[in-house]
Amino acid sequence: MGSRLSSPGPQQRRFAAYIEGLANAAGHADRHTPLKNYCTGLLLPGERKSVEPMAARLAPDNVRRTHQSLHHLVADAPWDDEEMLAQVRRAVLPTMQKHGPVVAWIVDDTGFPKQGKHSVGVARQYCGQVGKQDNCQAAVSLSVSTWNWSLPIAWRLYLPEVWCQDAERCQQAGVPEGTEFQTKPEIALQQIRKAVEQKVAEGVVLADAGYGNGTPFRTALTQLGLSYVVGVESSTTAWAPGQQPLPAPPRKPGRGATPKRLQRNAEHQPVSVKQLALGLPSSAWKDVAWRLGSQETLRSRFAAVRVRPAHRDEKRTEPHPEEWLLIEWPKKESEPTKYWLSSLPVMTSLKALVKMAKHGWIIERDYEELKQELGLGHYEGRSWRGFHHHATLCIAAYGFLISERTRFPPSVRAGHVGLSAPEPPPDFRPRGSPRPPRTA
Repeated sequence: MGSRLSSPGPQQRRFAAYIEGLANAAGHADRHTPLKNYCTGLLLPGERKSVEPMAARLAPDNVRRTHQSLHHLVADAPWDDEEMLAQVRRAVLPTMQKHGPVVAWIVDDTGFPKQGKHSVGVARQYCGQVGKQDNCQAAVSLSVSTWNWSLPIAWRLYLPEVWCQDAERCQQAGVPEGTEFQTKPEIALQQIRKAVEQKVAEGVVLADAGYGNGTPFRTALTQLGLSYVVGVESSTTAWAPGQQPLPAPPRKPGRGATPKRLQRNAEHQPVSVKQLALGLPSSAWKDVAWRLGSQETLRSRFAAVRVRPAHRDEKRTEPHPEEWLLIEWPKKESEPTKYWLSSLPVMTSLKALVKMAKHGWIIERDYEELKQELGLGHYEGRSWRGFHHHATLCIAAYGFLISERTRFPPSVRAGHVGLSAPEPPPDFRPRGSPRPPRTA
């Protein structure tokens, strides 16, 4: 039932050693062979990476038994996803760090369009893959990144509130008892706190406006001792450079306790970051290049100023600390297009701010490859455990690709790491595939 490898060479031996480490993280010895087969199946060439087609590629003469083995591993076996991802990180991160230090922790979420309503967590919500509201599942991830490579180290399904309110539906999908609703930023913070506890090499936290808009999210990062560059919406309010809320007024005789909260008045108000950007002098805008794209150097026009965020500061006794407001305004656009807040040090250069803010692109590459080459969205089961187990093993297989690429960049491509398998049986048709036309 084992996978077929081409003539053993250094790469195959590295794969065997890597997968052996993962097998140990899966615990029970009965899981070792199916786990090795599952990761091999994800790395083999092939359009579909769900259990049935992988079983046919791995063991065409024994599809049924292999299918049962793989299905049990991913749908039923109670191994720990977090421990498996920790093992992947321990194996892969040192190979990434040989080429440079960790520079960022990247928070993001991704969606999986789905039919029907039974797959765990499925609901009508925003799906980045189609760019609009759709029936889909969504998951939040935390990735650790150097300038050249990135690896997801945490992965968690976002369970919409309508699911959390339906105990019977959750029970049918195998959602762990006691699972309560969490927003995506709350899930991300839980992942970040775990990474801090595990002493993962720290980087600047990067996230889009879905996370950066929230003052509690940014405050929690600061309390954890982490710097950030996070997106915010154009309506976010801040005090213009050099300004801050008014101090509390003096206590009036006979009027009770001394006021402590900061003040605003009609003439002294914060402004939206968009208003602030539109009021900057032309000298504030600089042309900055941040990396080489596939065809040309990527560049745009940016400005950065020191501001104090204004969110609910009239309920505070101290102003929010100063931080960077970074703004992108491409020359061909009629108004600024992107905004970030950053707690990087005051001496940080504009180019360094831009390079860090734009570094989040790297996990778009990860998601593209995880989905298109490794079948991240191909799991056909409906359960909580199966959803997370399949994603964990996709990330594990991707980890091997990354470790190989750090040795031989950029020649190793997904699905082509020296693994081979025999052709599936000629009459094999995975469920859901179109049937061949009938011959006369």
